[in-house]
Order: sequence, then C-alpha cells, then structure tokens
Amino acid sequence: MSQRFTVSKSDGDRSPSDIQGEVNQLFEGDEPPSGGGGGGGAEAQDAPGTEEVVVLKGDTNPKECSPFINSSDAAAEKSQQYDGKNMALFEEEMDTSPMVSSLLSSLANYSNLPQGSKEHEEAENNEAESSRKKPVKAPQLGTLMGVYMPCIQNIFGVILFLRMTWLVGIGGVIGTFVIVTMCCTTTMLTAISMSAIATNGVVPAGGSYYMISRSLGPEFGGAVGICFYLGTTFAGAMYILGAIELLLIYIVPKAAIFPLEGLEGAEAEAALLNNMRVYGTILLTSMATVVFVGVKYVNKLALVFLGCVILSILAVYAGVIKTAVDPPVFPACILGNRTLVWKTFDVCAKTIETANGTVTTQLWRMFCDSSLLNATCDKYFESNNVTEVQGIPGIMSGILSDNLFGNYYEKGDLIAKHNIESVEDPDDPLTNSNRYVLADITSFFTLLVGIYFPSVTGIMAGSNRSGDLRDAQKSIPIGTIAAITTTSTVYMSSVFLFGACIEGVILRDKFGEGVHGNLVIGTLAWPSPWVIVIGSFFSTCGAGLQSLTGAPRLMQAIAKDGIVPALRVFGHGKANGEPTWSLLLTACICESGILIASLDAVAPILSMFFLMCYMFVNLACALQTLLRTPNWRPRFKFYHWTLSFLGMSLCLTLMFLCSWYYAIVAMVIAGSIYKYIEFAGAEKEWGDGIRGLSLSAARYALMRLEEGPPHTKNWRPQLLVLVSTDAEQNVEQPRLLSLTNQLKAGKGLTIVGTALEGIYLENYEQSQRAEQALRKLMETEKVKGFCQVTVSSNLRDATSHLLQASGLGGLKHNAVLVSWPRNWKQGDEHQTWRNFIELVRETTAAHLALLVPKNISAFPSNGERFTEGHIDVWWIVHDGGMLMLLPFLLRQHKVWRKCKMRIFTVAQMDDNSIQMKKDLTTFLYHLRIDAMVEVVEMHDSDISAYTYEKTLVMEQRSEMLKQINLTKNEREREIQSITDSSRGSIRRKNPAAVTTQLSVTEDQPAATKEEKPEEESASSPVSPPSQVQLIHDNTTPASPATPATPLTPPEAAQSPGEQVQMTWTEKCDGEPAKPPGAATPEGIKDIFNMKPEWENLNQSNVRRMHTAMRLNGVIIKKSSEAKLVLLNMPGPPKNRTGDENYMEFLEVLTEGLNRVLLVRGGGREVITIYS
Repeated sequence: MSQRFTVSKSDGDRSPSDIQGEVNQLFEGDEPPSGGGGGGGAEAQDAPGTEEVVVLKGDTNPKECSPFINSSDAAAEKSQQYDGKNMALFEEEMDTSPMVSSLLSSLANYSNLPQGSKEHEEAENNEAESSRKKPVKAPQLGTLMGVYMPCIQNIFGVILFLRMTWLVGIGGVIGTFVIVTMCCTTTMLTAISMSAIATNGVVPAGGSYYMISRSLGPEFGGAVGICFYLGTTFAGAMYILGAIELLLIYIVPKAAIFPLEGLEGAEAEAALLNNMRVYGTILLTSMATVVFVGVKYVNKLALVFLGCVILSILAVYAGVIKTAVDPPVFPACILGNRTLVWKTFDVCAKTIETANGTVTTQLWRMFCDSSLLNATCDKYFESNNVTEVQGIPGIMSGILSDNLFGNYYEKGDLIAKHNIESVEDPDDPLTNSNRYVLADITSFFTLLVGIYFPSVTGIMAGSNRSGDLRDAQKSIPIGTIAAITTTSTVYMSSVFLFGACIEGVILRDKFGEGVHGNLVIGTLAWPSPWVIVIGSFFSTCGAGLQSLTGAPRLMQAIAKDGIVPALRVFGHGKANGEPTWSLLLTACICESGILIASLDAVAPILSMFFLMCYMFVNLACALQTLLRTPNWRPRFKFYHWTLSFLGMSLCLTLMFLCSWYYAIVAMVIAGSIYKYIEFAGAEKEWGDGIRGLSLSAARYALMRLEEGPPHTKNWRPQLLVLVSTDAEQNVEQPRLLSLTNQLKAGKGLTIVGTALEGIYLENYEQSQRAEQALRKLMETEKVKGFCQVTVSSNLRDATSHLLQASGLGGLKHNAVLVSWPRNWKQGDEHQTWRNFIELVRETTAAHLALLVPKNISAFPSNGERFTEGHIDVWWIVHDGGMLMLLPFLLRQHKVWRKCKMRIFTVAQMDDNSIQMKKDLTTFLYHLRIDAMVEVVEMHDSDISAYTYEKTLVMEQRSEMLKQINLTKNEREREIQSITDSSRGSIRRKNPAAVTTQLSVTEDQPAATKEEKPEEESASSPVSPPSQVQLIHDNTTPASPATPATPLTPPEAAQSPGEQVQMTWTEKCDGEPAKPPGAATPEGIKDIFNMKPEWENLNQSNVRRMHTAMRLNGVIIKKSSEAKLVLLNMPGPPKNRTGDENYMEFLEVLTEGLNRVLLVRGGGREVITIYS
C-alpha cells in the first residue's frame, strides 16, 4: 500500500533530502526534529509555499520494499518535474509509478547505507542525533580494516591460548587436525553461503539475524536470531571465564579468595570453581558497566585488543623458530612414568651429592616422613627413579612421532609418559595424588570437538559492519574468506608445530603444573611466556566486552522487528538508542554461564547455538539457489547449492558430535521459538525463501493431484461454503461457518465464498469489505481455509462462477455447503429459491456433493456442548456413503462428541426387514462405525385426503407464483381471485372437516409441530392462532410448539399472498373455523365430493406429496428428540415447470424437525470397508 505525505516547503533552504529524512524518521519510529516548518500534517498543508509530495511504499519497512536506497525523495522530486507532454499516457499513474529516470536518479543521490545495530562497533552516543541535522559522510572502511581485521580479532580467541596445546596432547596431532579441518571447512562453506546472501542486495547491520530472517522468514529468523543471541551471550561468559582462569592460575594465583593450597580432589576443584564464579561475576559487572556508560570506550580499545592478539600469535611463531636453534629450558620432572606437579620442590632428584655427602631434596620430603635417608617413603617413590625431561625439546627433536595419536583419560587419571618403564604394584593404592598431574575431566573425541569449535566462530563480524564499508558487496566475501583462510592456516599449522615442539606430557598438562605453573603455550613463546599471558588476558577481556556490546544490539534488533511479542520490551533503551533492557538481559544470561564456572562446560553450549545459526545460513543460500527466486542475483558467484548443503550437513553433524543432548535441547529451544512466533508473532512479509519453498511445494503437490482423482480411502470433504452477505457486507449465516468447523475433522480444503451483484469495477471496494468480513468470521470460527468473493451482473451467475472457478488444479472442492433459503415462500423471494434449485442442478451436473442445513440458526456454535443425544441418519437411498461419513466427522468435534449415532433405513412391503438389519449391522462393522441400527417398515397405503388437499393447495400456490411478472397491484388482484375461487370450492365441500395447523413459511411455526425459523426475531409478536390455520386432516393432533421455537415476524412483514393464505381457514362470512374436533359425520362423507377437483391434479405430484408426508411422519415419530437429523435430499425435477413444487416437497419432508441436514451425494463412493 502506498502512503503519501505532503510536507510543506515554506523555507527555501530545505532540500528534498531533508524532507525525506523526516519521512524516514516517521517510518523508523523517531520523532522528526522540531522547527523547519515540517511539524504536523495539518500545519504542513496550511503553510505557505510549495508542497513536496513523497510517495512511500511498503507495509512496515520502506527500506526493504523500495528498489533503490533513498529512492522515495528522488522519485517524488522527479514526479514534480513532470511536464505533461511526453508521458501523457501514464500521467494518471505518476504518483504511484514514478518514471524510470526518477529511480535512476536516486542511485546517483545515494549517500549512505542504513545504519542499525552493530555487533561489535557502534557510533558514539551523540552521533545519532547530529546525523539527523547534517549529512553523513560516505563510509570509508575498506576490506582490510572493515572486514578482515574484525574477523581475525573475533576468530582468534581464548581457546587458542588456553586449550589448543591440551587438545593436541589429548587428541593427538592426527585427531586434532581432523577436528580443526572439520570445523574450518564448516566455517568456510558457511562463509561462502553468507557471502552469496550478503551480496544479494543491501544487508543492513544485524548480521546473520537479518540475513536468515529475510531469507527464511520471521519464524526461522526469530528462532535462529535468538539462538545466535544466546551463542554470543554465552561466548561472553566463556571469554570472561578464560580471563579469570588466566588471572588466577597464571598471573596472580595468590588472589584466590578460596585458597587451593593443601586441597585435594573434589575440594580443590570446588575451590577453583568458586573462585571462578566470584571473580567472573565481578568482571562481568565491570564490563557491563563499561558497556552501559558508553560503547565508544570499547571501540577505542578495540585496536589495542587486536594488537594483543596479533602480537601473541607472532610470539608463538617466533618461539617455534627459536626452538630449532636454541630450545628454551622448561624441564618436567617424571617419577617413574608419572608427571609431578613442580611447584613445591626445586630440584628434580631424590638426593643430591654435596661436599658433606648425600643430602635429601624437597622432593624426598614430599614422599617420605622425614628428611633422613632411612625414612619411610611412598612405595612407588622407592621403586621408581626420578627423570627430568625437556618440556620443549624443539621442532628438530623428532618428538612429533610420539604425539601423533591421541591419549584419552578418565577424570583423575595420572598423566603418564608412555616410553618410560615404571614399577607399579597393582594392589598398591594411589597416595599423594596431589603430587601428580591428574586429568581434571574425562576426555573423548566429541568433547574435543565441542571445546574447539568456538575458536572458529566470529565469521559474521564483517557482515555486521556492512553499514561502514565503502563497498560491502566486494569487501564482505573477500575479507571474510581471507580471514578464515588465515585463521585456518594458523590453527592447522599450530597443531603440527605444537606436536613437533612440545613434550607429550606437557601438552596433556592443561594448567602447566609440570612446568612450574606456566601457561603451556607461553613456554613456547619468545621472548617471554608473559607475552602470551598478558596478551591473551587482554584479548579475552576485549572479546568479552565485544560480546556484551553486540549481543544486546542483536536482541534489540529482534525486539524492534516485533516478531516475538514477549521480547518487545527489550527494544527500548536510553534516549540515544543504547539497548539498556537488552544489556540487562544479556548480563543475566551471561551470569548463568559464569555460574557454570568451567570453560570446558560452557564451550559446547555456545557451539550448539553458533552451529545452528551457521546451519540455517547454509540452508537459506541453498533454498534461494534451488528455488531460483527472481530476486536471487548475488554478486558473489563462487557458490553452489551443493556446497551449502554440505555446510549444513557438517553443521548438523558437528552439533551431535559435540553433545547430542545439548543439540536436542538447542533444537527444542529453536523449535519452541518457531512455533511461538508462528502462533503469536506479528505477520511479516519479507519475501523470504520459505514462502518460495511453500509455493514450490504447493505447485509440486498440485501437479501430483492432477494425475488422477483421489482414492476412496483418501476422500475427504473439500468444502465450498456459500454464504450471503447483507448490505453492510456482514455474513448473514455465521452458524454456517460453525458447522464447517465441526465438519472439518476430516481436514481438507475449505473455501468460503460469497456472491455480490453488480459491476466489478464499481463494486471493488465492496468486494474487499466482504472478503475482509469473511476472513474475520473465519478467524472467529477458527475455520482454516480461503475466502473468495465473486461479483457478477446477477447473483445466479456469480454463484455459478464460484461453483466453477473455485479451487486450483486438483485442489478443488468436492462438496458444497449452503443453507436452506429462508422466506422462500414470500412472493418477493421467488428468485432466491429459483437460484437454490439451479444450484442443486449444477452440483448434480458437476458431480459435487451437496449439504443443505435447514434452520441453520438452531445449529450449535463451536462453544456449545451436547452432553447426550443422538445424531439420526435416515438412509433412504444410497449416496456413496456421505450419510455415514458426515456423522463420523461431526463426532470428532467436541460439540457432537458425546452424541450417539443411529441409522434408520426404510423397508418396503417386499423387503425382509430382519435380514436388512443384519446386513446393515455387518456393513457398519466393516466400516468401523459405531451406530445403532433400526429398520422402519413402511407398507403401501391409500393416499389420504389430506395428501390430495395438500397437493391442491400447492398447485394453486404455483399458479399464483406464475403471475410474478405482473405489477404489484395486478399480482394482488390475480392472487385474490385465485384464492377466492379456491376458498369457495373448499367451503362448498365443508372445510370444517379438513381443518388443521400447517406453517405457511419457515418463519411461522406458531403453536404447531414446525421447525425453527431461519432468523430469530425476539421483538416480533406471536401471530394469533387464527392466522396460521390451514387445511389439514382433522385426525392429526396439534402438537405444542417446542420451547426453542422463536417468535415470528409480524403480519405486516408478509406479502399479500401470505395474508390471503392465512385467511383460508375463515369462512367467507367471517366466522371462525370450527376446531379440529368439531367435524361431523356428514362432513366426513362430504369430503368425497371433492373427487372431481382431485382428479385434475398431477398424479406425480400427488405421489411425491404422499411419500414426503409418510416419511415425515415416520421421521418425526422416531427422531423428534434427535440433536440432528441427516437424510437424503431428493433431486429436483428434470423439467423446470415443477420447481416450486420441489421446494414444497422438501418443506413437507422436513416439517416439524429442529435441525436437519439434507445430503445429496456427488455420484462417487466416499467410504470403504477396505484398509
């Protein structure tokens, strides 16, 4: 929908770009700056000067709907320059369809990409306000500083410095190389997919969330966006834990609040974790405060953190080169084959020789009860020698062969050197365990994958900065892929270099306890281990700050999109746009990760979330490629859907490799968010790939449906529900949709259609209102389906068009649901029942089933419940099984669930009713339908006098309706003359003998056995009994009206013909007719004097009337208390001369029943006994 804003140009210095800036602010939810004559709409229109008309397109986000950036102002300006000569053919469309030149000029006026939230860098707080008042300079960042360096900084992190050597020692060079290759391949394939998406048009800041949500839709986008947010938040927790580990173990061990000295096993582990929790919370609070005060301080330190990372890595490579010439001296002490914790002793020997003789060492005193040579010592200490090995033998030492294969440990196992002999008594328990280097966790291959993967995340840093890049579509692919190539090379080379330079027991020593508590990778660095320790500490602190900066902005972007209603509060922040509430949420989630207190336990958690995010990036690229969306035109050409699927498969594999239960939890979280957004989220149309996938799947399914009609086992009612609307386009029969909902236990297709009379061009708005009313009612009644409005010159044609054109391909309706025409007996409603009969004929010709609920207003709503009762099926002729299937479907719904099903069938004179009942019971058993069966015997009988009289009245009424083309006065005179002659004839034959009660129309039940009217009118008075006395057999007793019988319309609302009919029971002299019991024997004998007039009746009509009355009597006797009666609907006459009689037959057939559903089969079997 287009919206036009008229903004005054009272000041000569206001350019169209200023005006467009104000309009853009309106769209973005910001208040326009005060002053400048552009206050409100009314003020702008009253202000003097020219007016600038700005046309904006799109529902919510004009940036995503316009073909070019900032196209609105240029298009508007160009439209004002139209001279009205060369483009006169299009002059009326200039406002909504500007000329191509105006769109092209917008590209020339392109100044800046839309800036939004950034993951790791944000403009200073006051820049947002100042940018509204002065033009923003074009972004200047290139590939190196805008993409490459940020990705390097985010990819290299805490795992490289704290866990890489341990991974190589545990997994072996080969195993670790496999892990590194898998993870790096995954990120490279993801980067290729991301590059394709990022270069397919402008990607505002928001990174992977924006790309996935706009490619896969709001449901996937919201789910994956929140997963990416959680991954970034837990990454912050991991970085903080890494920084605290560096601080407490390597930098200031004595700062521990819970001292570790003298503690063993679980006590020492608990003390370490508590220290991590306390210091981690303190550091998190400090970092959150810095972020809250101002992101500009984080940005200023970003270069320092990046320098620390690069310097640390260079120091490692320099140390590797130095080991080839002069290996550093970092000895490890081995007792037998067990590695000793080298902290409390100075010399790796039991005794030393001095001038005074042999002297015991500090190591001796650790394992013996005294310093004397004859002291009692640990058995293992006595039996094995102490060996000092070089911790860093150097790259030329050939140690690589010892480190090729993995060494996995259980928690508490001793870290042992395998190529040294050891004397060990299996029965001797382990003592002095705190003297040895032990495995702190149980290790296995998949655990290593989960711990390592976070070290390759961070590839989105470049795409998140697209607003600051000079040429984002060039820089993002080159910078990201180059950064991944660089980091992958560093990781792969470090695996071989660590394995070739460092002794195996030192590699497996996670905390460097065997080398005087030094950081293992630090022992390799040159010139000093402190270069790595200090550098890695600052880099992890910087990475933590960036996570705390980026995660809240990501949450703010999700909240502002409005797709997750529960998160809308997190879209608010400070006046300058800082996401205060999101920062608070991020800090709380981050604290939960810190309370875990173990870097090795947190790493797999964030691996799950990042892997899920990367998996959907690959899925988005693959879908867009396979669907060949017209808008899919990436500038990055080196992608293929097979690469994307390979990347997606690798992501899924790594998720379950890392931790299958974490993977399931992550999927459950994402699935829950997806369903929540689908159920309660805002409707968004982003042109996403899932819509395209749905379209392709629908097309494929429709093509398959075209192959042939469905098998009987697959048959289900695909309903076309025909409703009528009033002058205000409100649906007149809302209960028809309630019945539709109750019937849809069979699922299938539902099309709700209505017909309007008129010309489409003139009634377009009316049709839109009608369609909106249908949608609203469908939503209220919870009917899943489509609505369709057809406008034609007359209602008959419009209904026929609906019947013929609804549906698509094989997905077409096979049944029509339409209510019984109300007030059909009124003279001015003749066209209604004629249309109804034509509809019956058309459904028969089209082989469609027809369902006609009579007295629809009496049907239950979806909120009602029947606690007991019956659904009665009167199976008179076989219709393909529709009568059996419909009650079964209805009983699936909670309204009818407690109703029992009864099936009645009619036996004629020659039928064996006992055998019929047995056969029907067997048939129902094979159909797996529970129902009570009853066979009703109807023997041939003479046609009663009442039947003749009923037929006579019907034909007389038909004669009246034939005069419908006369003028109103002529029609009244003609009807009066016919009824006068009828009255005289009947009076001559003693009408008192044939007096009864019969409804004239469906709206006049009065005090008889009549059905409810179609529309209830609580304000209408009850008609006097004398107004509804008509000819009837005097032996028929009058039954009281049902309690639910509503009031009837007033007499004044009835047509003249009805008023005449209602006076037939009065004598010509005005005396009231005798009551039914006042008949005399002479009157009964006199009835046969009517024979001459009866002989002139159409005998076919007499027989049909006889059948209708006999059936009606039996049905009322058996099913008067039923909640619903279903019965076969007879077809209309083949010649159209008896149409009005057909309606009378149906009226008599259903007389006195509360709820009736007339069913007409579609000419095919819809139910089968076979599986």
